[in-house]
Amino acid sequence: MSRRSSTERVGVADDRSTTVVIATRDRPALLRRAIDGVLAQELDGLLEVIVVFDRSEPDRSLALTERDRRVVVTTNQRIAGLAGARNTGIELATQEWLAFCDDDDEWFPGKLAGQFAALGSEPLARAACTGIVIHYRGRDTARIPDPDRLTYEGFLRDRMTEVHPSSWLVHRATLLDRIGLVDENIPGGYAEDYDLMLRTAAVSPIAVAPAPLVRVWWHGASFFFERWQTIDDALDYLLVKHPDFATVPDGLARLEGQRAVAQAAMGQRRRALASARRTFALNRREKRVPVAAAIAAGLPAGVALRTAHRFGRGI
Repeated sequence: MSRRSSTERVGVADDRSTTVVIATRDRPALLRRAIDGVLAQELDGLLEVIVVFDRSEPDRSLALTERDRRVVVTTNQRIAGLAGARNTGIELATQEWLAFCDDDDEWFPGKLAGQFAALGSEPLARAACTGIVIHYRGRDTARIPDPDRLTYEGFLRDRMTEVHPSSWLVHRATLLDRIGLVDENIPGGYAEDYDLMLRTAAVSPIAVAPAPLVRVWWHGASFFFERWQTIDDALDYLLVKHPDFATVPDGLARLEGQRAVAQAAMGQRRRALASARRTFALNRREKRVPVAAAIAAGLPAGVALRTAHRFGRGI
């Protein structure tokens, strides 16, 4: 199993300059809210926002140049989709630290300050996250990451939805030199953030700002709300790319259970039940087994998904 290999220190207190990449497509009002949340950060230091328009016409009026706040507007220069758009922004970034914000999410003013404080307490860390508030149908649910679980093995075991890409901050040179760009080959771009978190945790401790400093908006317009074939294909890709899942039965069961749910949602009853049986053999407590069986028996997949979302969770 892969392990963190770094024992070097990265200074975090002296240079807090940050580039924030916002990939966007046809959501102008939500995008402006996301940009406003980034520019309102209570943080000394330069903030560079790179807005990458993917398969949509760029809004050049968003560009901004001030002493310590700037907004750069560009278009996706790589493979179409979220991964290519994020990589476009990463390659254009000029600051010491790099962060992402989804175009439908919202940073609270203390987000970056909280992360740099957490990094100051974890001098070996090259990445940090915060707690989040998941907003779904008028209800907020706070989710705070447990620092003890944010290891490579921990991410193999559990996706930990409380660790969200909009709460991610990473040392840019470490990302480019050791972690690598966002994977543009994952089918449909699904779980590209999870793949990046796995690769980050393999090389660096992850500091945690233990407060909900990002509001994540879940809604029917979310890109992967119900794209079951893409989900099934992407999870299969992850299992091949990360063979270490085979060493963590609970984590392997989780992915197999997700595939069972997706297959059942597509009406592939036989495949879904076979995946559910493999899941049960790996972990009899895996909650997705009864969910997949219920969907295969006729429960609408959307009902199961919306029920999970009400509690700030996915399937």
